[in-house]
Amino acid sequence: MRLSPAPALDPSLAGSLVLLHLAVVAGGLALLSSASASGLESVRCRLQGTPRPPAFSQDGDFVIGGVFSIHNYMHTVDRSYTSMPEPLQCTGSLDSRELRFSRALVFAVEEINNSSYLLPGVTLGYQVHDSCSSVPMAVKVAFQLANGLDPMFDTGEQCSGSATVTAIVGESGSTPTISMLRIIGPFGIPQVSHFSTCACLSDKKQYPTFFRTIPSDQFQAAALAHLIRHFGWTWIGAVRSDSDYGNNGMAAFLQAAQEEGICVEYSEAFYRTNPLSRVQRVADVIRSSTARVVVAFAAIGDMRILLRELDRLPSPPRQWIGSETWLTDPDMLRFGLCAGAIGFGIQRSVIPGLRDFLLDLSPQKVSNSPLLTEFWERAFGCWLGIGTSSTGVGVEEKVCDGSEDIQQLQVPYTDTSQLRVTNMVYKAVYAIAHAIHSIVCEERENSTVKCDKSLHVKPTQVLERLRRVNFSRNGYQVSFDANGDPVATYELVNWQIGESGKMEFVTVGRYDASLPPDQRFDMEREITWVKNSTQVPVSVCSESCPPGTRKAVQKGKPVCCYDCIQCAEGEISNNTDSSDCLICPEEYWPNAERDRCILKPVEFLSFHEVLGIILTACSVGGACLAIATATVFYRHRTSAIVRANNSELSFLLLFSLTLCFLCSLTFIGRPSEWSCMLRHTAFGITFVLCISCVLGKTIVVLMAFRATLPGSNVMKWFGPPQQRLTVVSFTFVQTLICTLWLVLSPPFPIKNLTTYKEKIILECDVGSTIGFWAVLGYIGFLALLCFVLAFLGRKLPDNFNEAKFITFSMLIFCAVWITFIPAYVSSPGKFTVAVEIFAIITSSFGLFFLLFVPKCFIILFRPEKNTKKHLMEKTSNDIRY
Repeated sequence: MRLSPAPALDPSLAGSLVLLHLAVVAGGLALLSSASASGLESVRCRLQGTPRPPAFSQDGDFVIGGVFSIHNYMHTVDRSYTSMPEPLQCTGSLDSRELRFSRALVFAVEEINNSSYLLPGVTLGYQVHDSCSSVPMAVKVAFQLANGLDPMFDTGEQCSGSATVTAIVGESGSTPTISMLRIIGPFGIPQVSHFSTCACLSDKKQYPTFFRTIPSDQFQAAALAHLIRHFGWTWIGAVRSDSDYGNNGMAAFLQAAQEEGICVEYSEAFYRTNPLSRVQRVADVIRSSTARVVVAFAAIGDMRILLRELDRLPSPPRQWIGSETWLTDPDMLRFGLCAGAIGFGIQRSVIPGLRDFLLDLSPQKVSNSPLLTEFWERAFGCWLGIGTSSTGVGVEEKVCDGSEDIQQLQVPYTDTSQLRVTNMVYKAVYAIAHAIHSIVCEERENSTVKCDKSLHVKPTQVLERLRRVNFSRNGYQVSFDANGDPVATYELVNWQIGESGKMEFVTVGRYDASLPPDQRFDMEREITWVKNSTQVPVSVCSESCPPGTRKAVQKGKPVCCYDCIQCAEGEISNNTDSSDCLICPEEYWPNAERDRCILKPVEFLSFHEVLGIILTACSVGGACLAIATATVFYRHRTSAIVRANNSELSFLLLFSLTLCFLCSLTFIGRPSEWSCMLRHTAFGITFVLCISCVLGKTIVVLMAFRATLPGSNVMKWFGPPQQRLTVVSFTFVQTLICTLWLVLSPPFPIKNLTTYKEKIILECDVGSTIGFWAVLGYIGFLALLCFVLAFLGRKLPDNFNEAKFITFSMLIFCAVWITFIPAYVSSPGKFTVAVEIFAIITSSFGLFFLLFVPKCFIILFRPEKNTKKHLMEKTSNDIRY
């Protein structure tokens, strides 16, 4: 939209506003003569102030008002407040684009007047005014459109009358539009704007008579935020016009940007009437900023001043994101520093016949209109000889001679290749015409339309019908929602350098707010970015955090400025720019990059690993040695040393040692429910069987020497039956303990997730801790008993005495299992099992080597000592322990 200047801060202008309101509002309709004694039947009223003639006008049955910002400024003078102020005058350059808008209104009215289906037989009139992009002039025009131009009129009893116009098209700027609505709104005169986009105008409580054919800035702000997020820009700068349009539009954009996670480095406001130092400060902020993308929600006049200042000194390249007000203005293409700019504009359209109408400017038409005369003289740089030259060119220098060809003129007025806002004017006129048509016309049975142009149509009637208009013209749908807004559809416009080397508008995408959110934005072709690059520029405060890290906001800075922190142990982030890391499930662990949870490796003492192979070899080797020893003993079972060592218990001991060696194999491999129960019970029972045999041998040794004493018959109480019963009894007790353990709370396999965070240890839980330590305690008790008895028989004299070996073997056995307890408790994971296997194998080897290796050595290598005589000899030394 176009934005008017705000010179209200100027004291002289403030004075003019006060006088204007006093003159028009308080005394606009003054009574010049009242009823005399003879009595007058009418009252004559006169308008105060000097009416301003319209730029274009035509009488008709129903008149449509039009207000456009054809000039950029309003001429202001110092007020003396001692005389009537001079009439308001426009100054500054003429905006030929706005002139095209005003002429499009005239074209639409004439097209409707020639229509056979819309308002047939009815003539529409128009009054088109120039607001000079200023609030005071817009207010004056609003009063004129409401009151008319007749300086005097008669009424029955009071100075009041109907509105001159049924509806108004305009204004181009939000601020002048708001000012006009404050005047005409209370009278119910509808106003349909073609270029006022401030979201504030959708408030029906404040502006019940307002409609527009251009979408609200609320939609554009959301679209711009979506666009910026689409290209990954999270660090931007923002500039705006210090006006209703700029402030409200930027506020809507900043809210949408915040929802999209976009941060704004700076947000600067300025206005074209501000001191130059203010504009320079804004330009310096843009130059020194780190944000490479700048969003400009500004009016054309404001943007032109800012870009001129940026063009004055070398500036770093910036990617400009523009609002539709200035982005689609052809006059702005001359600023090369904005090459690659993108933004949303109104849909480009085609209006058949408009170009021919615009170029149909005969000398008579031009001379009859001061506005067209000014345009002609400025466009061709000559003087038509009517009044004062608007170009400042002297008469003697150049006078228009009729050779000027408007067909060849390259100005926004004649450029109909980008009819965007022009179509909004066109649709606004047709919307009003359809509203009037629904009031004064009716369709007959023979499909003919009959219109009664004599009907008195009130603006409030047109207002009511405008809310319900719904039609299509040239393929473009026209309707209004409850807020008086149309459906928001935009084209994504990109400034590209064409083949001719000139900057031009190129449509590269579309945005339709009526579609679902994920379908609104559609890219159609490649965008050319700043510096004619095809690579999307980067504008971020901090580089993206890769997967495996999280964002940590830097202290005192916006959320877009952050450091990338690696996820903590056990956590991952699988997305770029993650705010938080996710904890992996219990049985999962992060990979090295910490961007994915993978299954924890399952660990247990396997037959395939080195430690498992070594322990298996030791276990099998020990069992083989025990079997080999049993074979040697069996082959020499009649020899003295075998018979003297109680061959029955020796074979049972070798068998139990074999089982002890082999039971360690149950501790290796993946734990299962059966293997967990088997390993502990087999270990407990086989070791008790082994210790029971050793205990039996110890008792036999003691009893044998007791039996040599005169009168002793102790051996009859501990013969072979008693020995077997002793072994069976001790073993039965352990079997009973194991049975109760398995019945009440048996061991079971578990996944140990606590010892190591990064892996799972498969192990056997003992189930009942009491049962586990009862088994070990019982083995320890038997071993200690055996050690004590063997220790007591250590000094027996003969070579037959093996109590010494039993003593040493039990000493080793106890030492192994005493050291096993702290090692077992402190060993992590699979090493707990390895410690237990090591204790089993070590204690088994201790028993085997001390009890059987010496005897095997004698049998195999010292057969001369394998005699009864040698075994019965006293030892030469009395070895003390």
